[in-house]
Amino acid sequence: MESLNSENFDDRTKGMCIVDFWAEWCGPCKMLGPVFEQLSKDYKGKLNFFKVNTEEASDIAERFSVMSIPCLIVMKDGQEMGRVVGYMPKDSLKRKIDGIVK
Repeated sequence: MESLNSENFDDRTKGMCIVDFWAEWCGPCKMLGPVFEQLSKDYKGKLNFFKVNTEEASDIAERFSVMSIPCLIVMKDGQEMGRVVGYMPKDSLKRKIDGIVK
């Protein structure tokens, strides 16, 4: 899973993607990690999956007004289409993502 930073964020978020804003110290973020990884396989070819460590790229988190993590933001060409905040099991998260991208 590719991590994004200030240098590559705008170039990599072209098209449809979902970005996981997380931090190393965040328990729910660690719980969401494997779920996010599994979903990346389910959406392969339809939605690109990326991660942003809010400690290392706080400018990006600030730009998207990320106040709570984990925060998943679905984007199209760098523009937010919707977001999901907090941990969710795979099936629930998949339903939320499907609702945003349809």
